[in-house]
Amino acid sequence: MQLSFLEPLFDHAGPWATVYFDPAQNDESGAKRRELSVREACRVLEEEGADTATTRAVRDALMNISPAEDPAGRVIFACGGEVVLSCRLSRPPQGPIACWNPLPRLTPLLELCGQDPVCLVAYIDRTGADFELRGAAGPQSAGQVQGRQWPVHRTASSDWSERHFQLKVEDTWDHNAGEIAEALSSAYEESGADLVVLVGDPRERPAVRERLPEAVRGVTVETEHGGRAAGSSSTVLEEAIEQARQQYTRRRVEEALDRFRAGRVGTDRPTDAVEGVPALTEAAREHRIDTLLIRPDGADLARETWVGGEPDQVAVRRSDVRTLGEGDPTPVRADDALLRAAAVTAADVLIVPPSDGDGDGADVPAGGLGALLRWTYEPTAV
Repeated sequence: MQLSFLEPLFDHAGPWATVYFDPAQNDESGAKRRELSVREACRVLEEEGADTATTRAVRDALMNISPAEDPAGRVIFACGGEVVLSCRLSRPPQGPIACWNPLPRLTPLLELCGQDPVCLVAYIDRTGADFELRGAAGPQSAGQVQGRQWPVHRTASSDWSERHFQLKVEDTWDHNAGEIAEALSSAYEESGADLVVLVGDPRERPAVRERLPEAVRGVTVETEHGGRAAGSSSTVLEEAIEQARQQYTRRRVEEALDRFRAGRVGTDRPTDAVEGVPALTEAAREHRIDTLLIRPDGADLARETWVGGEPDQVAVRRSDVRTLGEGDPTPVRADDALLRAAAVTAADVLIVPPSDGDGDGADVPAGGLGALLRWTYEPTAV
């Protein structure tokens, strides 16, 4: 999961009000529960020291959340009397979360938004394709491509002239498949999508896939459901797209864990994986984190870490942050500090599922925090 959408948070010094809010049911009793939940969240913020202007801004934002538009709820980040960012949740929080901290509270967002990859859906027929981007902001148009419009329909005659015409039709199909593949590749690069789903004509789909560059073809899947024509969307198509996204995420997590296990510190060779807060804060200071791994049940997430005003001013000791140029370091949770550093250095973040209880992977990563690095280094001799 890329955290670039969180950049507005790091243009403000804080402290921060963070509220994860479930709007409840869209009926009279739900409205009453929603009002009580808003009051409770604001009460918690006030008790933890939030200023009046920021608490009022949070209250107004929470009261405007609609169960119809945001059935799973939203998270509100506010400071300095204004709501800086509000994000839709994919799943409602299991319980109320409201806090006033030096940094935004981010780990619950990763869990409640899921690790939804950005998906580029191509709705294909034999004359062109429409592209749609599926991400945290919901479906968005990503352009279209129109190929040759004639001839595109074959005849059933076996006459020589008709067979010649049919060859022209197939030539049109092949030509259009090439144009769709080229436009799709460009849309994939420009959109920053993680995977591609091909929807539509059963002949044109594989023809387009064959013409995609290898890197794009490797993250492309097809579904037989739906099509380009208006009204062809369906629940089955939506389920197929969601399944493709989930499979992509599971594969990425498995690949990252395999690489992590192979590259952890503990050998006498250079490593490209680290775990534990001391090693991670060092990697964050040097901008070496490529992928931050977070296991939400890990004990190290809440470990006290010291930070300064800059994301790379982070260490396990207050004195170490002072040597980095921060005169008044602040204690924060380790996961909040590392997520801030990951966001501003364009690192990826993956949520690692809790251990399944059979002992396999129970310590991966140890303490719940680990990272794959952008370059290797020699482990420090002990």
